[in-house]
Amino acid sequence: MKLKDLIESNNTGLDAIRRAPIVEYDTGIRCLRIGDISNNRPFNEWGYTEVEDNNYNKFQLKKGDIIVARTGATIGVNKYIDKEYKSVYNNGLIRIRVKKENNPRYVYYLLQSNNYKDFIKTISMGTSTQPNMQMNDLLNLEVPNFDRDKQDKIVNLLGSIDKKIELNHEINNKLRELCKNNYLGLIEKNCHKVSLSELMDYQGGSQPPASEFQKEKHEDNIRFVQIRDFEKDSYVCYIPNSTKNKLCNKDDILMARYGASLGRICYGLSGAYNVALAKVIPKKEEYKELLRVILESDDFYNYINQVGQRSAQAGFNAGDIAGYTVIIPDENGLKEFNSISKSVIDKRLLIVEENRKLLELRDTLLPKLMNNNTNYDLWRRKKYVKNNDKHF
Repeated sequence: MKLKDLIESNNTGLDAIRRAPIVEYDTGIRCLRIGDISNNRPFNEWGYTEVEDNNYNKFQLKKGDIIVARTGATIGVNKYIDKEYKSVYNNGLIRIRVKKENNPRYVYYLLQSNNYKDFIKTISMGTSTQPNMQMNDLLNLEVPNFDRDKQDKIVNLLGSIDKKIELNHEINNKLRELCKNNYLGLIEKNCHKVSLSELMDYQGGSQPPASEFQKEKHEDNIRFVQIRDFEKDSYVCYIPNSTKNKLCNKDDILMARYGASLGRICYGLSGAYNVALAKVIPKKEEYKELLRVILESDDFYNYINQVGQRSAQAGFNAGDIAGYTVIIPDENGLKEFNSISKSVIDKRLLIVEENRKLLELRDTLLPKLMNNNTNYDLWRRKKYVKNNDKHF
């Protein structure tokens, strides 16, 4: 059977400029965008929007909705809506609503499988840096024909992993808020304004030909880091060691340079990063964690997306970095900030790594659970819980 056989309705969201523009004041209604999903932003960090009542009623996010990115470098990335939100979604996204006789979380898990990711590659159109897909093509994904009982068992097994992942996300967000609030408190005292370019430079990545991609790690190659790798390790690849490679460490700050991921801040992987990413190079080492807070802020994200819309292929340049003004604490304040933030980033990197392993575990289980011959109760008792309870 096909995905469309499980679906009650599907539609793209509101026009991001005319019908659901992002505004800088509290309207009580937010708008979900691709960057919110790819960056796993919590609801309170989604942008506010102004929307007419009839559009709000039609496009409000409800429990059980599945939202899928239809364009950009993170095409296909998706989110399960776990409760009703005072939010709509824009036209970079597709909303899927599942028939009542099916479990919506089961459909969400179908969209986490490697089968789904491979399918997205086959239906993607556009350019290599700005791909897109048609909604009807997505609905032709081949899926197992399972009844509700089997769907529920799969959801119960994989749901416990997702609960742990979500808990880690919450902890990570609280640690980020800790650094943000520390920064905001310090700039209320002795501070001054500077251009962002006085704090940082950036260096774009490199893009070797696909013919050089390798599946196995050995001493003559290095991990090739792409935006999608910060979600999970489904498509790890390596490239030959070369002086042309641009290298990053796990704690380095990387920023998506263009497309639907523009402004996304990434870290937690080491290797040679690709052309869609730029590495932030602090002018002084003590600026590094301060820059992490500034670049992860909603204000910077909105700014860089606004100035990046000069062309169909959005991007930023050195002038855009120079044009952004930031407030920084004095020398003593910066020392106080770093005394906290440097230990926090170590904890955040550990959380990122644990979630990557949990996602790997989930993705390992997923194809096995989609096997029609799987005994779900036996799997839980003898394999799943026994071998993996250390994660819970």
